[in-house]
Amino acid sequence: MGALSTMLKHPDDIYPLLKLKIASRQIEKQIPAEPHWAFCYTMLQKVSRSFALVIQQLGTELRNAICLFYLVLRALDTVEDDTSVATDVKVPILLAFHRHIYDPNWHFACGTKNYKVLMDEFHHVSTAFLELGKGYQEAIEDITKRMGAGMAKFILKEVETIDDYDEYCHYVAGLVGLGLSKLFHAAGKEDLASDSLSNSMGLFLQKTNIIRDYLEDINEIPKSRMFWPRQIWSKYVNKLEDLKYEENSEKAVQCLNDMVTNALIHMEDCLKYMAALRDPAIFKFCAIPQIMAIGTLALCYNNIEVFRGVVKMRRGLTAKVIDRTKSMDDVYGAFFDFSSILKSKVDKNDPNATKTLSRVEAVQKLCRDSGALSKRKSYIANHEQSYSSTLIVALFIILAIIYAYLSASPRI
Repeated sequence: MGALSTMLKHPDDIYPLLKLKIASRQIEKQIPAEPHWAFCYTMLQKVSRSFALVIQQLGTELRNAICLFYLVLRALDTVEDDTSVATDVKVPILLAFHRHIYDPNWHFACGTKNYKVLMDEFHHVSTAFLELGKGYQEAIEDITKRMGAGMAKFILKEVETIDDYDEYCHYVAGLVGLGLSKLFHAAGKEDLASDSLSNSMGLFLQKTNIIRDYLEDINEIPKSRMFWPRQIWSKYVNKLEDLKYEENSEKAVQCLNDMVTNALIHMEDCLKYMAALRDPAIFKFCAIPQIMAIGTLALCYNNIEVFRGVVKMRRGLTAKVIDRTKSMDDVYGAFFDFSSILKSKVDKNDPNATKTLSRVEAVQKLCRDSGALSKRKSYIANHEQSYSSTLIVALFIILAIIYAYLSASPRI
């Protein structure tokens, strides 16, 4: 009933949702026959359905390389995230992980659910990795080595300062940006982007995740994971976990807004990176997560629910982003719209209001100067459209029938 209610409120979500569902079913039909590649693409869907969807538009060679890049780093991240693994066991594995990817007999038991399966059957990933071209292998090995070393460093130290925070995010996500730029270049599709811009692409995504996942990380068992920098949260509470308690709600929201404002500094670099991309498939692959990030930050800003449960964009809006993102004009439009939503939530009494508004207005100026804002559909509804509930339900039924027919069609 909840899903139907949401569709009634947002009827323009229905068509993009149907397209997304059909695309997801098509991915399932396109799993490679070879057991190791079948495992990799099946596992990719299980650990990140959205990534599995976006990656499909890439050419086979580059898609295979990025699929494995993602799974290798997801496995590395699983080792880092498992708080039940002792530090003296974990650190050597992180430091040597770049060598393990060449060994089809290596595996390490850790993680839970799908991540445990990934680690237990990592030999499939290694077997597929060994089939990649040398240029792809070297790029993945280099990033894995640097990321493992960075993760090991921060297991032994806390994130104290904003510089520490930027360094940690560089190791776990900025390096992903650098690695993807290397893979795009190795495929002959793009010029090699600067490390600075590539790093910002990763930091913007990672900081968004760290903000959104506060409650999940702080409640981690057996030990909390704490990535918010003390330099920020100590201005508001004595301990990071104090932010989740109701009596600290006002301070918690101020701290949250401080964290979001910190993340916004990367927006202009991200727009510059994406504007330089030439290949349409690579562009869409890069642009969709960035739009999702600014959308998520707009949702999280000034929102106490970050400390109470899960805050994420509704699935219909996600489907719209995936469907509409085709050009840089679409990106400028989305960044302008979502930053406008965030701007509308800024309380002038917030300690960081001036800084927040300055960063939002700077990116809005960049979007306006692009001349793209009149060329796309807005993500902001200027007025409530009046639809007959009966008409909407009828439309939904018709689309469901079409989907059922397409799903039942025999494979070609």
